[in-house]
Amino acid sequence: MLGVWYNNFHGAQSHALLPYDQYMHRFAAYFQQGDMESNGKYVTRSGHQVDYSTGPVVWGEPGTNGQHAFYQLIHQGTKIVPADFLASAKTHNPISDGKHHKILLSNFLAQTEALMIGKTSEQVKTELEKAGTSPEALQKIMPHKVFLGNRPTNSIVYPKLTPFMLGLLIAMYEHKIFTQGIIWDINSYDQWGVELGKQLAKIIEPELSCSDDVTSHDSSTNGLMKFLKSHM
Repeated sequence: MLGVWYNNFHGAQSHALLPYDQYMHRFAAYFQQGDMESNGKYVTRSGHQVDYSTGPVVWGEPGTNGQHAFYQLIHQGTKIVPADFLASAKTHNPISDGKHHKILLSNFLAQTEALMIGKTSEQVKTELEKAGTSPEALQKIMPHKVFLGNRPTNSIVYPKLTPFMLGLLIAMYEHKIFTQGIIWDINSYDQWGVELGKQLAKIIEPELSCSDDVTSHDSSTNGLMKFLKSHM
């Protein structure tokens, strides 16, 4: 329901899956297929075109990788990006008596807190003054260090990542996909969107082996094929 709320009432166009676990590094990619192929539809089950937004763009990376990539946009960008943060209390690799996992979890907790509460201009001013920043430099840099906060996140935590727990997580997201499909009145169990490209590929493949110029497609495709054939 939160996905429908953010999608249809707040204009959010994407949904980030951010597991703080390298063993889950393909989790977001798995649900790109699971979610976008299921609910990326603009026609209802009765065949009418919808007049509302349906399936979101699903994306993500393991948390610590994303922190140095796209988290900037999630924190201070102009787009609303609802994000699910996933983490296990226990690690499979208790290096240095679990020190590394505690560092990982501290980042997990810090990011969701930062997205929720942000940082006010008063807090930034106090921080910079304590650091000895000159009044001129303070006024210049202060707007860039303000975080508005109130960015939507879910924190999903579990004792340990096991095959059973992974199955539970997958089942939870699959149930979300099914429920949203019912609410949007779309068929989550067909994938006609992948058929057209396959049909055209069967036509194009023999044309790539033909020595003659191809003129049967649009000008862009004809031009691309001409270039590719001349360099194959």
